[in-house]
Amino acid sequence: MSQPKYKRILLKLSGEALSGADKKQVIDFDILQQFAKEVKTIVDAGVQVAVVIGGGNIFRGASVEKSGIDRVQGDHMGMLATVINSMAIQSSLEKFGMVTRLLSAIKMEQVAEPMIRRRAVRHLEKGRIVIFGAGTGNPYFTTDSAGALRAIEINADAVLKGTRVDGIYTADPEKDPNATRYEKISYDEALSKNLKIMDLTAFALCKENNLPIIVFDMNKPGNLLRLINGESVGTLVTNE
Repeated sequence: MSQPKYKRILLKLSGEALSGADKKQVIDFDILQQFAKEVKTIVDAGVQVAVVIGGGNIFRGASVEKSGIDRVQGDHMGMLATVINSMAIQSSLEKFGMVTRLLSAIKMEQVAEPMIRRRAVRHLEKGRIVIFGAGTGNPYFTTDSAGALRAIEINADAVLKGTRVDGIYTADPEKDPNATRYEKISYDEALSKNLKIMDLTAFALCKENNLPIIVFDMNKPGNLLRLINGESVGTLVTNE
């Protein structure tokens, strides 16, 4: 079996992805099971995996100011939502025989270890899947930024952003039938064309640290393994 192209990756998932296509459930356990199966294929291939997931299916801190909730308070509520999703993913991964560790940027010893960089790296080296919960632990930062930051901290080879579309398009493919997919694009070009890949803070972190981002369809079985093996899946964003 050929060696995987990426040895250590950060998988970034949106919270909304867990609620399924119909959005009728907060957490769709069939989706959780599907994601776990996909992650197992790359763990079995020897890839070290870290995961960051959003909390938008439960609570989105950035959108509550109109309701009268303080933004900082709202963001902390959103961080707790990401921990709930992280615990759900942890349980699903362990059901398929994988060893996991949940590290939280907010101290909650009963459910998660504290976020300590060296500890996270050691877990990865031992073949454990590391799930980073509670974002960065700071308000005003999205889980995209948390994903970029954690990827840099653990020296990941790439950030894999799992979405429901198969890459970055010239326009929204769900609205424009003439939209075409980029196979590869530079950070500068993506910025100049105002393509919404990640928020600007996350994007700047990846660009500055020369960390590739790959946007791909997480819902298509086998995509994650093909991507890891170097096949052209999704859209690659680099400095080149």
